[in-house]
Amino acid sequence: MKIFSKLTFIPIIFISFLNINPTVAAENIIIYAGTISRTISINSLEKLAKTKQTEGTLKNMLNLANQNKEEVAEILNQEFDLPIILTSNLMNSKIGIVIISRLSKVIYPNKNPQESVSIPAIRSGVINGIVQGNGKLSLIGFLKAYPNKNIAIRYGALSKMINKAESMTDLVEFFTGSPLEKLKSNSST
Repeated sequence: MKIFSKLTFIPIIFISFLNINPTVAAENIIIYAGTISRTISINSLEKLAKTKQTEGTLKNMLNLANQNKEEVAEILNQEFDLPIILTSNLMNSKIGIVIISRLSKVIYPNKNPQESVSIPAIRSGVINGIVQGNGKLSLIGFLKAYPNKNIAIRYGALSKMINKAESMTDLVEFFTGSPLEKLKSNSST
């Protein structure tokens, strides 16, 4: 009789462990610019992505930044086909680790910027976003799949990263095109 009660107790414990942590999804983005911060709800970003309509803080921030809401909605909705296994392998490769490490200094769980937390959170957001998007990932999909209630973004670090990415894109385009032709056209102007 005692053995039977112990055997029935084990599955109950196992099932209770499965239900301890329900899936947490991001609800807000907190953008830090120096000592100033602004909070934008993921719901308002999703509304912008779906309807191209803005309200509240998001509307004010887009107006202040002189950003076109249609362009922002397009960026939020742009989907990328990402095979989950290949993406996972890439994120765990040497170059993937470097990229995610740098990205983790820009985006991280609010009030917890340690790489030991932010790197797995980014990986989880990507993988969960791909799963939820049936093999596709968009920025809004990543944000909705991010495993923390509040996402912090350092605006200054984000701007620097975007500038570097744009200059890298220009460099790649230059060398993948015909560099001699571009050098000739640049020297004649």
